[in-house]
Amino acid sequence: MKKSLAHTVWECKYHIVWVPKNRRKIIYGKLRKEIGAILRRLCQYKGVDVIEGNACIDHIHVCLSIPPKYSVSTMVGYLKGKSTMIIFERYSRLRRNFKGNSFWARGYYVNTVGLDEAKIRKYIKNQQTNESVMDEYDSNTDKDPFKGASIEKEDTDK
Repeated sequence: MKKSLAHTVWECKYHIVWVPKNRRKIIYGKLRKEIGAILRRLCQYKGVDVIEGNACIDHIHVCLSIPPKYSVSTMVGYLKGKSTMIIFERYSRLRRNFKGNSFWARGYYVNTVGLDEAKIRKYIKNQQTNESVMDEYDSNTDKDPFKGASIEKEDTDK
């Protein structure tokens, strides 16, 4: 859906991912819902549409429609900075776990969304499912990753 400003017609969508400092697995339960509400409200203040979003245990995925009057880095900085202040204000117990009053890590990932919007929206929606499958895959420790064979089987062959 194309939108317009005074002299501009635009359609700028971005897939953005960022993580808490030290990739702590802190985004869960009540805090997860709270972070989602905070980010939606901050986006609303700036006229940014949240197309899709998901707060995972240790990272945030969002698909945003950002007006061209804002750069992506400006919006990400705004969202991360303001949300940190609100989170620390509401959950002061978290402040001692994060050095330097920063809740989020410094960097972020961004990708433009072109014709693959449906694919990216599906990816963000299914992020929780994808992570649980990867956790199951990673928990299989009885195989040697270099040979693909079971470690126990290899020991009995010798």
